[in-house]
Amino acid sequence: MIEAQEGLDWALWRGIVADAERLGFAALRVSDHCQSVFGVEGRRSLSAWVALALAAEWTERIQLGTMVSPMTFYEPAVLARIALAVDELSGGRLLLGVGTGWNVAEHEQFGIPLPPTWGERFDRLEEGIRRIRQALDGREIPFLIGGGGPRRTRTIAAREAAEWNTAAPDAETFGAMCLALDDRCREIGRDPSEIRRSLMKGCLVGRDLDELRGRAIEVAKVVPPPRITGETPDEILASARQRWFVGTPDEVVAQMRPFAEAGAELFLLQHFALDDADALELLAAEVEPQLAAIPLRW
Repeated sequence: MIEAQEGLDWALWRGIVADAERLGFAALRVSDHCQSVFGVEGRRSLSAWVALALAAEWTERIQLGTMVSPMTFYEPAVLARIALAVDELSGGRLLLGVGTGWNVAEHEQFGIPLPPTWGERFDRLEEGIRRIRQALDGREIPFLIGGGGPRRTRTIAAREAAEWNTAAPDAETFGAMCLALDDRCREIGRDPSEIRRSLMKGCLVGRDLDELRGRAIEVAKVVPPPRITGETPDEILASARQRWFVGTPDEVVAQMRPFAEAGAELFLLQHFALDDADALELLAAEVEPQLAAIPLRW
């Protein structure tokens, strides 16, 4: 999971795409924002859909998608045409993540209208999905719906999503949300097994403590307080452990295992140190094989 608005440039993107494909990752997702959501002035921010079009050309098998495209940014029919083009370029590997839009500062900075209430934003999202399907004219592109809201988000996910994503803080909460989604699916007559469940979290992995400390320093340059705090590497690691997967490969797997047992079928790991290909190598070589051995709940 790449936060394109936090310093990504085209050379970094080319390397990340090549590594993700080569190392066998299941999916490569990119955020869709106009500026740093951490509020860092002047930070590079790539266009998500141009990035995905290039990734479609540079890869052959990995699933590609947005996390997520705010409906406030696009006329739905135009988004449908953009998504269809990327899906065709990729040979049918696109997952279209859509959302309501939420970042007030970003909308104000770029003069993009943001409905003042969540009810209006959800109305726009639901109508937007309907118009996207209409514009696709029978051609299928699967949707991703993210979020943990118990009312409209859950209902939209149950009705529309091929994948539902959340950043639940712990496995117990994640499992309860999965079961609630199951119930909503049954209420509307949909098979819950049709929806893949994914979890998004940051990840800091290292072969030993010294490597972890080095990565902590690099990630802290990207992720500012209050999300990650601390002056020393150990303080930064302690802060990151409160919300991310942090540790050696075995420790990271132990932290991820309860989520997998609770129903997570895909882990979307936020990779903030964009030039750190070794971290991706380590995840692929020593984390993914252990996760693959955990039986799926759904």
